[in-house]
Amino acid sequence: MREILGKLVRAWLQSDPLPRMRKQGLVVGRNFAMMEDVMLDHDHIWHIAIGDDVTLAPRVQILAHDASTKRYMNCTRIGKVSIGNRVFIGAATIILPGVTIGSDVVIGAGSVVTGNIPSGVVAAGNPVRVICSLDEFIEKRKQEQAEVPYFGVEFTVRGHISEGKKAEMNRQMKEGRGYVR
Repeated sequence: MREILGKLVRAWLQSDPLPRMRKQGLVVGRNFAMMEDVMLDHDHIWHIAIGDDVTLAPRVQILAHDASTKRYMNCTRIGKVSIGNRVFIGAATIILPGVTIGSDVVIGAGSVVTGNIPSGVVAAGNPVRVICSLDEFIEKRKQEQAEVPYFGVEFTVRGHISEGKKAEMNRQMKEGRGYVR
């Protein structure tokens, strides 16, 4: 019996958590990508709304509550979190309660988002601040792409990259940068 229960628990933990989170009230649009170790505030997940074409990179945390007031005020502060469409949230970013992130936004890795972010910008830092418009960011990256190696899908894990191709990539990226499809 214990062995069967253990298998069921392991299967549940390894299953896709999105249907379960939606059932608990999470609102998520189309083409949502959630990488490994993302933490959405389970205890207040119904306060989180995520738009279409959103990617949460590894270890992103979205909080909809702040329990720092519990001991002193006997209550917990809560806040809705809203993320627009076509948003990329970089690895290890923390989004605090009450934040709204507009559409067409890139949040840099390791950022702490304490306030609202308007649409059409790139923002990063702790606390996060707007760095440039999304258009400026894309133009800068296009210029960079023209100057560094560009690799096809055969140079990716999904393209079953070989050891030889890994070594070739590293040789070609003398300046430490490149792009991959």
